[in-house]
Amino acid sequence: MKNSQAPGGVLSSATIETDPQRSFGPTQRPVPVFPEPEPLAEHGPARIVAICNQKGGVGKTTTTINLGAALAEYGRRILLVDFDPQGALSVGLGKGDPRQLDVTVHNMLLEHDTEWDDVVIETGVEGMDLLPSNIDLSGAEVQLVHEVGREYILAGALKSAVPHYDYILIDCQPSLGLLTVNALAASEGVLIPLECEYFAMRGVALLMETIDKVQGRINPGLVIDGVLGTMYDSRTLHTREVLSRIVEAFGDKVFHTVINRTVRFPDATVAGEPITFFDPNSMGANAYRSLAREVLDRWSAAE
Repeated sequence: MKNSQAPGGVLSSATIETDPQRSFGPTQRPVPVFPEPEPLAEHGPARIVAICNQKGGVGKTTTTINLGAALAEYGRRILLVDFDPQGALSVGLGKGDPRQLDVTVHNMLLEHDTEWDDVVIETGVEGMDLLPSNIDLSGAEVQLVHEVGREYILAGALKSAVPHYDYILIDCQPSLGLLTVNALAASEGVLIPLECEYFAMRGVALLMETIDKVQGRINPGLVIDGVLGTMYDSRTLHTREVLSRIVEAFGDKVFHTVINRTVRFPDATVAGEPITFFDPNSMGANAYRSLAREVLDRWSAAE
């Protein structure tokens, strides 16, 4: 067994599984065994991660909710930021109609006397909180255009929350507009859910261009934490071929963990719970626990 290579050339503490029956996963690479995360002696400061893809329906919100819940299971303090005017993250956590919320991320961005702790609400998952959103956020892009340092508004709004959490996950809208640029400017890393489908892969080139521009002009410390294959169905040749091309294009940046297509995810959304609560022994719940171990291993190796 040997150390594996994490993004950016950092050695990961994961070891390569040598059992020939388990040596290759869906990505057709040797499968590392990621260690169980150690308990933390203290919390914070948070690493901020944008979960981003301009294509809709690729699993951004599902990943934000379930990765957050799995990280919380491992004793991490998590803040989820709903940065989509549709408020899907808030709905997916059982918060009802987002239009009924009195204060949201929109207030935090545009009102100088509204702080993150005026907006934050509990999710029902121990150790995981939420900054909710609703349709009001759709007007923020127009209002922010005339603000000085408009790309950094979210970063400033989250600054006082950073000491209280271990990870802040931002669920971005399916767009490459000013809100998404704000999320990338505020983040240390970006996690890209990518549906294992041909057209989803074609569109990712635009996202990579945007990330390159943000790195070059706004946030030089931004890194790609990883590309996550979602909605994978091993029974179809198309899905397997697309995943193979994703690995060919992005190499070690592709997570070994792959999220399979299953009806349990929409069922959990209707119930307003993470899959780890709704069906804790399901394939989907275990996949997000595996992803949590993998991202923790990558993030700790990069520190």
